[in-house]
Amino acid sequence: MAKSNQAIRRDDKNYYRYDQYGNNPMPAHAPVGIISLTGAKEFGARVNQHLVKRRNEYLDHVSDDISNAGFLRDDYRIQAEAIRFSSGEGKGVINQTVRGHDLYIICDVTNYSCTYQMRGIVNCFSPDDHYQDLKRIILAASGKARRINVIMPYLYEGRQHRRNSRESLDCAYMLEDIYDLGISNFITFDAHDDRVANAVPTSSFESIPSTYQILRALIKSVPDIVINPENMMIISPDEGAIQRSMYYASMLGLPLGTFYKRRDYSNVINGRNPIVAHEFLGESVDGHDVLIVDDMISSGDSLLDLAKSLKQKGAKRIFCAVTFALFTDGIETFNEYYEQGLIDKVIASNLIYLADEVLNAPWFVKADMTKFVALLIDAMNHDASMTGLISPTVKINKLLKRFTR
Repeated sequence: MAKSNQAIRRDDKNYYRYDQYGNNPMPAHAPVGIISLTGAKEFGARVNQHLVKRRNEYLDHVSDDISNAGFLRDDYRIQAEAIRFSSGEGKGVINQTVRGHDLYIICDVTNYSCTYQMRGIVNCFSPDDHYQDLKRIILAASGKARRINVIMPYLYEGRQHRRNSRESLDCAYMLEDIYDLGISNFITFDAHDDRVANAVPTSSFESIPSTYQILRALIKSVPDIVINPENMMIISPDEGAIQRSMYYASMLGLPLGTFYKRRDYSNVINGRNPIVAHEFLGESVDGHDVLIVDDMISSGDSLLDLAKSLKQKGAKRIFCAVTFALFTDGIETFNEYYEQGLIDKVIASNLIYLADEVLNAPWFVKADMTKFVALLIDAMNHDASMTGLISPTVKINKLLKRFTR
């Protein structure tokens, strides 16, 4: 039976065009299979739940006879594992058929809570271990799956993306290496420098921003926040984050300030030149709420130094928005700064593993990305345009309109 154009028009919940009879001219590419590697099991399970719910909702918009085999399932997950031998060697095993499937392999290279035994000693997974397991699963699926797509939220070796002296180019080599294995698409989020895509110029590489989800989490967690130039500022912690901070400032209509790092180039500590001081450039922050924007928190030392400096300059509240919260040195200092009133909120995505002590911290706000990843998988499986999903501008504008009412 024909459906009205009103019922089947394109809207926020439906990214695919249907004709006047409700038929989809872009059917699913192939049955979806989600493989969550060690370290991404919980995240993958929630993505699967959202995808199951979304595809069941299709039946409210289109006739169910358009669904190809495997389109509607109760579970899109494929059982696979990377097995470790006592010597430390390993192999990838897929326990279900993947022939003809559109595979989406989710890999969190930062999850240090995963362990394996080697010669009777318990070892924590390193990013190298996770990456090797990813390659093992790709090899196990090669020649069977129709397409292999990798979703690696935190880009492996993303901070080693350029050569400053006689040193390795790990991230660029990783991308070449993984495409040589035969993958079709590579999805990451807020790459430290997305120009690393130049290493694979003829391949599909997407670095997707998490700006909308982070802003939504900030507004929800701080209901009394006032977003206008008289009450709030955006701060870039260094020159590397200036482009990301400029986008936040432009979208929110707020003034932008930035710090630059003076380093001691005569010394190298832990592989880096130590920071001597942070110098601030910008308007006065006196009486303003401040949002510090960056792609990640590693140890957090620099962020805490900036927070203390901004408080000394008269800043009202300190918020920090990052995609990845690594907290490599723990959160004790963050707890101390929160108790002293030097920081108020840290907003970060759940794209990577977050320990319970982080999730339960009174100053931490989680920006849930699982539904968004499910939407990405659904769009890719349909070979549909992803522009509306990837670009957050329209969604941020709608969010701000709702917020200001």
